[in-house]
Amino acid sequence: MIHTYIVTGMTCNGCKASVEGKLNALEHVVNASVNLEKSEAVIEMSQHISLGTLQKSLPEKYSISEKIEKNVFQSTEGIQEETSELKQLFPLFLIFFFIIGASILINYNPWNTSGFMLDFMGLFYVVFSFFKFLDLKGFPESFRMYDPLAKAVPVYGWIYPFIELGLGLMFLMRIQIPTALIITLIVLGITTIGITKSLLGKKSIQCACLGTALKLPMTKATFIEKSIMIIVAVVMLFRTYN
Repeated sequence: MIHTYIVTGMTCNGCKASVEGKLNALEHVVNASVNLEKSEAVIEMSQHISLGTLQKSLPEKYSISEKIEKNVFQSTEGIQEETSELKQLFPLFLIFFFIIGASILINYNPWNTSGFMLDFMGLFYVVFSFFKFLDLKGFPESFRMYDPLAKAVPVYGWIYPFIELGLGLMFLMRIQIPTALIITLIVLGITTIGITKSLLGKKSIQCACLGTALKLPMTKATFIEKSIMIIVAVVMLFRTYN
């Protein structure tokens, strides 16, 4: 019997080899083949192996689940998928909410629109860089899965968290704001291109926006998050030079 599973947490060929090795070592597994781009594992087994057994065979950073084939006659599947996706993205929404709330509190009395935008961008970069620093070794491999520059120049993935932290401090300390805005547009523009290609190609990969500590799927919400930052940067540049 052959079953297809979704495996999350894989960021490189080393991860693929590790997952394949662990699965193939299991009793009753005839052959296990992993597709890194699709985040899928196709397992041929001589007798049924429970999902719990498969999960226990893998290191904690990987999560395995059964792939549910879409059925046009089952309308509830789409709803369940969407609910699951929203649940996975909850940490991202929560962090965004707190950053916006903090920026409002800092600038509400008297209200300062420019200050709000600068503090929002500063806090955004500092908080998001913090999560990347939690796994500085694993982040570059995950980031290069969709960022074109990190894929072409691997060292860029290593310095990216430092770039985010530096930009955050520049916005919060009001240092060379025009320069910080231009760098923001370049950096986020490149990443957004990669995200767009991944979404259009329907690749099931992990988003590295909060590093690898939180397993977030690459979704439209990720695209919207980057787009909001780009829009804020464009508005701030316009206000700066007008």
